Amino acid sequence: MTILLSGSTGFLGSYLLKLFIRDGYKVIALKRSTSNISRIDKFLNSIVIYDIDKIELSQIFKNHKINIVVNTVINYGRKDNKLTSVLDTNLMFNLNLLEVSIASNIKAFVNADTLLDRRINAYALSKAQFVDWMKFLSNKNTKMINIKIEHMYGLEDDENKFIYWLVNKLEQNVEKIDLTSGVQKRDFIYIDDIVNAYKIIIGNIDKFSNYEEFELGSGHSIEVKKFVKKIYEEIYNKQVLNTKLNFGVIPYRDNENMNIEVNLDKILNLGWKPKVFFEEGIKRIIEGKS
Repeated sequence: MTILLSGSTGFLGSYLLKLFIRDGYKVIALKRSTSNISRIDKFLNSIVIYDIDKIELSQIFKNHKINIVVNTVINYGRKDNKLTSVLDTNLMFNLNLLEVSIASNIKAFVNADTLLDRRINAYALSKAQFVDWMKFLSNKNTKMINIKIEHMYGLEDDENKFIYWLVNKLEQNVEKIDLTSGVQKRDFIYIDDIVNAYKIIIGNIDKFSNYEEFELGSGHSIEVKKFVKKIYEEIYNKQVLNTKLNFGVIPYRDNENMNIEVNLDKILNLGWKPKVFFEEGIKRIIEGKS
């Protein structure tokens, strides 16, 4: 079976690429010519890879008989706050990929989504709009699988994302870190558990209807403050640490999700269960960076 993987050099994409290679799939990987390939450079001889800014998507599908498309392309809008940049990636590119996939009669299109409310920022809105199109275009020939992932984290995540940013600041023993009150609850899910969920979902593709949606989390929502304090505790145990955590200095975003609860019923029914809870996940990150 051949899987086309978009966003192959990203955090989630790189982990899935390694999974697909281990499981014996033929992998067609997509990236930009400017992408950092450090996460996957050891696997380049095991895959076929294309720069999407140098070739038309339709040509890739002409070159290969693709069975499943796994889409992990994401623009969070952090480095470039232009709405057009966020929309170009999360909506227009993804819609183009979906349209070509349907025209090529692939078996299934598997999309990485978020549980954030669509009103919270441009990223969440653009992701929700793409899912609207997935539902609109769902048909009997191509199954649409949408995977809504809560707060994903793990080794080799982007340095500018919250957890790695916080760990780096604490390891530098900065004077203070300004934070929100931290009473909003999140369900932190470790990358290994996400990868295992993808493995099970793809293994059960033939059982699904035209459109299926799964939510992924650990099943345990905790206050962000508790998660932050656990990171502080783990770093404090291995080095001098005088950093002051200033909770309540930064205001919440408009429409902030104060209590995200994940419904795991569908994925649990497939035999999946989380194995890495936040205490262990934090230790893995800190030990892995040492």
